[in-house]
Amino acid sequence: MNLTRGENSMKKKWLSRVMAVALFAALLSFGCAQKAPEGGQAAKPAAAEAKAQSKNVYTGSVVGKSNKAKTISIEVGKGADAKTMMVRFDDKTKGLEFAETGEAAIINWEQRGDDKFATTIKPKLATLPEGVTEIGVEELNKLISQNAPLTLADARPKARYDQAHLPGAISIPVPALEEKKEAILPKDKDKLLIFYCGGYT
Repeated sequence: MNLTRGENSMKKKWLSRVMAVALFAALLSFGCAQKAPEGGQAAKPAAAEAKAQSKNVYTGSVVGKSNKAKTISIEVGKGADAKTMMVRFDDKTKGLEFAETGEAAIINWEQRGDDKFATTIKPKLATLPEGVTEIGVEELNKLISQNAPLTLADARPKARYDQAHLPGAISIPVPALEEKKEAILPKDKDKLLIFYCGGYT
């Protein structure tokens, strides 16, 4: 089957877009994503997720942190079932750097008198869609060393990107991508688009 130059160009552009979306979904192996649950289980509804909160664990989005009062507020559940919970922290709390406003976190806590104290805080990582594979660090290094035409996109919040990022990377935070979709992606569809996130680089 012979394709005309125009048909071949259209096919390349379509393939580039599909690859960009697939690579975004993978969000690499830099700690941004976890494997989907075995057996293709669907995500829990908000009410079930809120009820599934372990007695001494809060999982949700950090909505506030006060270093002066030494408290963290975290929203657990979604929609009408959402509740804001507050825990205290002290010098024994591990992972305090993951308690940043707007970040998803898992807070383990213990009761001390009338107060709940955070013992450990971990980032809550995204789940990869079914059928999406990841690119490893070695493969990324190989692409970079071969001067492959690619664009590195940092999917972390802009404030984290501003603190540190891979050389040459551009900032495309996940919420901005969800809101603006393809409009925020680089115009050059012939370059490989590789997203990464999670942790300082």
